[in-house]
Amino acid sequence: MRRVTALSLVGITLVVAGCGHRQNAKPVVSAGSEAIKIELDLNDPAKSFAVLRQDDRRQLFKVGYGRLGVTCPGTRFEEGYTPLGRFKVNAILTEKRFEMEPALIAQSGKTEAELKATLFKTMNSIDFSGDGEAREYGIGYVSLAPVNSVKQPFGFNRYDGIFRWYSFALHGSNNDQRIGQKVTGGCINLAQPALQAVLNSVKLGDEVVISANGPCTP
Repeated sequence: MRRVTALSLVGITLVVAGCGHRQNAKPVVSAGSEAIKIELDLNDPAKSFAVLRQDDRRQLFKVGYGRLGVTCPGTRFEEGYTPLGRFKVNAILTEKRFEMEPALIAQSGKTEAELKATLFKTMNSIDFSGDGEAREYGIGYVSLAPVNSVKQPFGFNRYDGIFRWYSFALHGSNNDQRIGQKVTGGCINLAQPALQAVLNSVKLGDEVVISANGPCTP
């Protein structure tokens, strides 16, 4: 029997749901092939959670999502909204770890060595909220590309003169009180212990499935 470990999870009821509202959902976690399954609660964001599969265990932890809600699978990416659907990991960035699909490295116009030495550090130096505090990605950034769906319109660019990789992602925070809230620009945020668990197991190409318990925005 697989073990389920609660990690940074308080008061969450397991309800597996899709994009549309589903009545009488059973409190179970499906045994799909995805490495990470994320369930967003549109009525109570604090009950949003992710399930991480690790060998014979499954760890549960709280997540936050886009401040404006969610968009339906295969429709679009828009600032403030978290897209639902299936995604694969195409980059993993921390201060000590750099993994990125070769096509993305070529797209950057920089060498792998340059990106490894500077990319996450410079990205994490940006103060997006303008409150004087940086490190808004916490300890890591796991970029997600849609699977068989609309292409995300993001890439390498500059923000306030700082070179960065901009994509839909799972990432940390500089304030764990923000986890479990609708506060992000669209990404999924996690508290540091939960993100560390993800970073300890995630690999390029791993699949992430994101769904919600209410209606999505077309």
